[in-house]
Amino acid sequence: MLLLLAEYLEKYVGTFRVFQYLTLRAILGVLTALVISFLIGPSMIRRLSFHKIGQNVRDDGPESHFSKAGTPTMGGALILVAIFSSTVLWADLHNQYVWVVLAVTLAFGAIGWLDDYKKLVQHQSKGLSARAKFSFQMIAGTAAAVFLYTHATLPVETQLIIPVFKNWSITLGLFYIPLTLFVIVGSSNAVNLTDGLDGLAIMPTVMVGGALGIFCYASGNAAFSTYLGIPHVTGVGEVVVFCGAIVGAGLGFLWFNAYPAQVFMGDVGALALGAALGILAVVVRQEIVLFIMGGVFVAETVSVILQVLSFKLTGQRIFRMAPIHHHFEKKGCPEPRIIVRFWIITFILVLIGLSTLKIR
Repeated sequence: MLLLLAEYLEKYVGTFRVFQYLTLRAILGVLTALVISFLIGPSMIRRLSFHKIGQNVRDDGPESHFSKAGTPTMGGALILVAIFSSTVLWADLHNQYVWVVLAVTLAFGAIGWLDDYKKLVQHQSKGLSARAKFSFQMIAGTAAAVFLYTHATLPVETQLIIPVFKNWSITLGLFYIPLTLFVIVGSSNAVNLTDGLDGLAIMPTVMVGGALGIFCYASGNAAFSTYLGIPHVTGVGEVVVFCGAIVGAGLGFLWFNAYPAQVFMGDVGALALGAALGILAVVVRQEIVLFIMGGVFVAETVSVILQVLSFKLTGQRIFRMAPIHHHFEKKGCPEPRIIVRFWIITFILVLIGLSTLKIR
């Protein structure tokens, strides 16, 4: 929106040409989302508290969580408002990738909002049924996958890129659709499972989202992509503004979500952010790199799968409680220590993921 205004004013004042630079608009996207979060965060928390939209705590959970009962949740709406507003203000709205990533993020946010609303406002303890939630996710993910597949103009847009190897890729054909669906839905639910401690999910999301922004910028630039040996996807560079908005909105939310949290993001935020990371990895053709950088999300998901399988097959639990961050809590590890250590692990994994840009 503001880019269009800058383009108009550029005819009269050449200085406005500076807004054509992606790097500047990405930085402005970060700052705008951050400011929006700071401005509306306190009032949103007060409204959630006034309407008693508070966190429900499991009786069998860690004892340290009992004091969190009633803490305002559904704060993920703050993240979505900041991301959407910042992206619309600074991104090129003629770019199809911008609208795809926004649509997927908002669609999964709507699914999460409906689940939270049923649980917290209508007091339906289970919220959306697992079948209904998964069905909605499948519909949204499939729609995005089909759109991207049918609008692909170059072979590289539907190939699976193998990191480290410069000229090694797998032509997916129609298999692109189920793979894309798996990445989006899997990433969405993985972040949702990770969102169990104050700030645990949001900071890894910020780091992975920022790193994917670097991939977007490099892939969208013909010179950089050729030099680095990564696929050049025309137009995907514009998505770096969206990535910047994720970083800004995430840091703004962390201001209120840091231990001890004043607000939780709820499913409305976790499902949306996870889907955002998934669709970003898809459009930039870095699904495997997402798997590496999002190792904490993967570990949380695997811990739940192993716990369920072990209990069903043997009647025994592998972990004291799943996801795995609760296992460490049950063993007596303080919550802030778990959070920071998971952040450090993510930072290391993100660096490993970024190193694949050059090691090819």
